[in-house]
Amino acid sequence: MFDPPVTRTWDFPRRVAGIALLVGAGTDEGVAAEVLLRGSGLGVRDLDDHQREVTAQQELRVVRNLVAAVPGITGARVGLRYHVSTFGPLGFALLSSPTMGAAANLAFRFLDLSFAFCVFGARIEGDQAVVALDDRDLPADVGRFLAERDLSAIWTVLREIAGGAPRVSSVALPYPAADPGDYRAAFGVRPRWDAPGGRAELRIDAAWMDYPLPQANPHAFALAEALCRDLVAARRSRTGIVEQVRILVAQRLADGAPMADVAAALGLSERSLRRHLAESGTSYRALLDEVRRGAAEELLADRGLKVDDIARQLGYAEATSFGAAYRRWTGRSPRDR
Repeated sequence: MFDPPVTRTWDFPRRVAGIALLVGAGTDEGVAAEVLLRGSGLGVRDLDDHQREVTAQQELRVVRNLVAAVPGITGARVGLRYHVSTFGPLGFALLSSPTMGAAANLAFRFLDLSFAFCVFGARIEGDQAVVALDDRDLPADVGRFLAERDLSAIWTVLREIAGGAPRVSSVALPYPAADPGDYRAAFGVRPRWDAPGGRAELRIDAAWMDYPLPQANPHAFALAEALCRDLVAARRSRTGIVEQVRILVAQRLADGAPMADVAAALGLSERSLRRHLAESGTSYRALLDEVRRGAAEELLADRGLKVDDIARQLGYAEATSFGAAYRRWTGRSPRDR
């Protein structure tokens, strides 16, 4: 009944919205946003850029900062912040799916459009549908928090798309919860500590998988699903260090995206970064040009922006340098828009 998840790893790019939610959880506990973002390479203003992509490692840094700054915080509590709207086009596709089972399979197909760190799957056992999380590849220091957060977020979204109707039959964990009250708030039941195979799981009545969702809409679903396919097509065309460099360059364009800064963010020397990119069939200059060109086309579409302003946003000291680069890329002047 259920499709296998499209990815078996958590190390995929994601939108900055996930980090914004983590920062919000910390600031509600009295921790400054700057403290929560420390070491991530991101600033407070970056959280308002809804199109900004981040690496999984950047989000992981913020998770570690949050857990260190607020020792009593639980993933179950933070997971309640992940609403359908958090997931953009994926959330819209989930909301307009015909049934809960169809929504689950959609999530498995586009798992890399989420903020998940656990690999999760689902199965039918008798009259129960079981959602299980595999957290064995998570960093040990924050694995428990991430498993709690992901399970809580999954249920929060399922409940929202179903109009709050389903109820959890049981929640099983491989360890005692840090705060059982947070789990009761998230799932409405007291968790058990006997998760089979050491994997956190929740169970609901299998009949809910065929439940028609209240906002099902075939036209909206087709549109949202197509948008999800377009988004992941570009993202899946690159993997590993090339994709990480592209994201980190985009974050640093206004400062010229110095190679030394990007290499440091990856924990590499410039020489090692050059070697890794060469082994992947590209170069830092080629990626910088590619990111700048894509950003230039988007900015030039805004008639209200001056070419001088666009040049500065792309990290050029003057408009003439940007103009020369744009002519090299396209054969025309940026002023010809």
